[in-house]
Amino acid sequence: MKGTKHKSTKHKGGFTLLMASLVASLLLSLGISIFNIAIKELMLSSYGRDSHFAFYAADSGSECALYWDVKGKAFSTTTTSSIECNRQIIENMGGGSISTFTLNFLPDTYCAEVTVEKDGENTIIESRGYNTCDENSRRRVERGIRVRY
Repeated sequence: MKGTKHKSTKHKGGFTLLMASLVASLLLSLGISIFNIAIKELMLSSYGRDSHFAFYAADSGSECALYWDVKGKAFSTTTTSSIECNRQIIENMGGGSISTFTLNFLPDTYCAEVTVEKDGENTIIESRGYNTCDENSRRRVERGIRVRY
């Protein structure tokens, strides 16, 4: 009778080990799933942040061009002039129907490419902002603004 009880205890010990490994596997897979969700959420929020930076760069570029066109008549089709945006002096603006310039927002890596087009009575300002000026970056985001008046 003692031998039977001893065999029963060994059998229960194996079941406990199996149950412990199943619970550990379940908790490990749950932890990995939560970790993957957290990583994806962090990536998604960083893409949103980069998109905002690109939009702000585009907005700054269009506001600069709008200011110099309305206030300083810098984009005249007959004469050239210089403008200053973000402490950068940009020469030879105007003198034709299309003027293009690039703004770098230092020390940050944001930039904007701005085009001012005059076709008689209308002016179109198109500004494309980027979260990074590195054209080869996989995380580069572009946002654009077009102003017509």
